[in-house]
Amino acid sequence: MRTDKDVTMKANITYWLDETAARFPDKTAYADENKEITFSELRTQARAIGCELTARGLFKKPVAIFLEKGVDVLVSFMGAAYSCNFYSPIDVDMPGSRVNKILEVLEPAVVITTGALREVFSAYEYQGDLLLLEEVLGSGVLDAAYEKACLSDEDRKAEPAREAALDAARKRGIDTDLLYVLFTSGSTGVPKGVTINHRAVIDYIDWVTETFAITEKDSFGNQAPFYFDNSILDIYSTLKTGATTYIIPKTLFAQPVPLLEYLKEKKINTIFWVPSALIVVAKLKAFKNVDLTDTLRRVLFCGEVMPNKQLNVWRRFLPDVQYANLYGPTEITDACTYYIVDREFSDEEPLPIGFPMPNTDICVLNEKDMPVTGDEPGELCVRGTSLSMGYYKNPEKTLEAFVQNPLNQAVPELIYRTGDIVKYNERGEILYLSRKDFQIKHMGHRIELGEIETAVSSMPEISLNCCLYDEKRQKIVLFIEEELEKAYINEKISHLVPEYMLPNKVIRVEKMPINANGKIDRVKLKEYIAK
Repeated sequence: MRTDKDVTMKANITYWLDETAARFPDKTAYADENKEITFSELRTQARAIGCELTARGLFKKPVAIFLEKGVDVLVSFMGAAYSCNFYSPIDVDMPGSRVNKILEVLEPAVVITTGALREVFSAYEYQGDLLLLEEVLGSGVLDAAYEKACLSDEDRKAEPAREAALDAARKRGIDTDLLYVLFTSGSTGVPKGVTINHRAVIDYIDWVTETFAITEKDSFGNQAPFYFDNSILDIYSTLKTGATTYIIPKTLFAQPVPLLEYLKEKKINTIFWVPSALIVVAKLKAFKNVDLTDTLRRVLFCGEVMPNKQLNVWRRFLPDVQYANLYGPTEITDACTYYIVDREFSDEEPLPIGFPMPNTDICVLNEKDMPVTGDEPGELCVRGTSLSMGYYKNPEKTLEAFVQNPLNQAVPELIYRTGDIVKYNERGEILYLSRKDFQIKHMGHRIELGEIETAVSSMPEISLNCCLYDEKRQKIVLFIEEELEKAYINEKISHLVPEYMLPNKVIRVEKMPINANGKIDRVKLKEYIAK
C-alpha cells in the first residue's frame, strides 16, 4: 500500500536529502578543493537558502547561480529546489556575451552569488535582485548549531514560521515542476534553455543507482561542469544514496598522473566522464605510474563517441572495472540508452550505445518517418518521462524538436528528435553513426563523418581526431594532432572505409580544441577551414 510519504517522495528531489541526512548526518556529501560538507550541513544550509527565497515570495521562479564551481553551487541548487523554484547555473568563466544572452532569456527572479563576485557580475546586463550567500549562511562552513548561534533573537523567533513557509511551498509543488534549466548552444547564436522537471531526474537516478548498484559506500569523481547535464548523475546519485562526490580540480585533467593519484588518494571508485578526459589518460599511459586496481569499480562515459582503441587501453590496465557507454542529449535528462561493455572489441570497431533505458522508448525513424528495417540508418527519437519540457521561452525551437509521435495518431504524444543518425547491428544493439548535420553528400555518396572518425581513431598513432566537410571546396577535412601525411592515413584506413570516404585534406593542430563541456570544439575547427 502506498503512503502519503511514498507519494511525496516522488514530487521533489529534496526529499532524498531529508532521508539521507537522517541516515548519514555526519557523512561527507560533497567536497571540493577548499571545502567539504556533510549531509546534515547540506540540508541545513540549503533550507536556509530556501527559506530566504520563500520569504522573498518566490515560487516556481528561475534562480540563477553565479558561483565558482564547488560545494556552494550544490547548496544553492538544493536551496532553489527546497523552495520549489528552479535553478540555472552560470559559469563565472563564461564569455560575457553568452552570460548576457542567458540572462536575457532566463530573466532570473534572483541571482545567487557572493560579495566577492558581486562586482564581476555587475558588469552584466542584469538589474534584478541578488542573494549573497554569506548574508544567508555566514562566512564559514556552517552546521546547524553555528547557524542558530548567528541568529538574532528576532530571527530566532521568526525561524519556525520561515521553516513552515518553506515546507508549505514544497508541498505545493508537483513532480512536473521544473528543477533546472541548462543552456546549450543555439544554431541562431542564442543559447537554448533546456528545461528538466523533478520527475525526469527522479526516474533517471532511480535507474542509475539500481543498474550500477550505487550505495553510501561509493564515491564519485566529478568531471562535468555543473552547467553540463553529465553532472546530474554525480550530484543526485549522491543525494539519493548517501555516496560522496569529490569535485575534481579542473587543472588535473591536463595532468593524467596527478589525476589518477587524486582518484587513488580520495578512494574514488566511480567516474562518469566525457570520453575526451578518458582518452587523455590512455594516450599518456598514466596507468604505468598509478595502480588503480583496488580503487576504481565503475567507469561510465557519455557526451561523445568513445573510441575502442583508447577504451581498450583502460580495459587492459583495469580489466575488472565495469565499463558503460551512456548516450543522450541534454533534452532527455542526460541519457536514454546504455551499453554495459560485455565483450571484446577490436580498435577499429564502433562501441554500441546499446539499448533503451527502462521507461524510455527509442524510435529509429527513416526519412519517411517510418521505423527502420534491418541495418537501415535513421534518426534516433525518444519518448518517455525523461523528455525535457521544452526550451525555456522558445516555443518555435520547442515545436521543431518536440513533435507528435508519427507512429501514434490516436492521442497526443511527444517524441524528441535528437538529430542523431543510428542503426541496429546484428545483435539488436543501437550503433551511433553521426549527427544528422554531420551527414554529408560527397561525390554523389551520402557519408557519415562519424564513420571516418571511427576508422581514423583505430590507428595507433592517433589520439583525438575530428572530421568536417568543406562545402565550398567539397572536401572532407580531417583534423589531427600528430604529424602524419594524408597518404599514410588513407592507406591505413582504406580497408575500413571506401575510397570516396577517404579524407581529401589533413590539417594538423597543435592541440585539439576542447569546449567547456570537454568535447571537441567543432566550431573552432571550422575557423581553420575558412582560412
